[in-house]
Amino acid sequence: MVKLAAKCILAGDPAVGKTALAQTFRSDGAHFQKNYTLTTGVDLVVKTVPVPDTGDSVELFIFDSAGKELFSEMLDKLWESPNVLCLVYDVTNEQSFSSCSKWLEKVQLQVPGAFLPGVLVGNKTDLASRRAVQSAQARAWALGQGLECFETSVKDMENYEAPFQHLARQFHQLYQEKVETFRALV
Repeated sequence: MVKLAAKCILAGDPAVGKTALAQTFRSDGAHFQKNYTLTTGVDLVVKTVPVPDTGDSVELFIFDSAGKELFSEMLDKLWESPNVLCLVYDVTNEQSFSSCSKWLEKVQLQVPGAFLPGVLVGNKTDLASRRAVQSAQARAWALGQGLECFETSVKDMENYEAPFQHLARQFHQLYQEKVETFRALV
């Protein structure tokens, strides 16, 4: 049994539900806080995710970061050497989706030339009548960036764990590939 540790950057515009997603995931859906204060800097959420069919697990250190530009310089230091990325937007807010390119670029600057496993998460699907970003549009953009795409409603406790489970599996797979490469060298 192997226990890996991965630094996960949670990025996106303010008020897209990053903190709600991280807190709900940490509490296994037992806790959805209705009122949040704006994240200033970074909050750290830690959760161990079992990797199916392996007996292994990945401890995700989720850096829930502020979405305001005001905190941008501070993020550069806190985001150093990420292992996985969770990019979040609000399905009712076209601008939050458009900003994902900027957030992705900012995180990729921390790992120039390296592959960074990641997911794009469209949150607030419970507000279906106000949807501004279509699933197909988000999926096409995500695939073009090498990201897996998920939609969730943290408020309704729908699919909130899937992005993190996917990231844990991706990180574990990279670990397995490195072990095989090492074994081939020996």
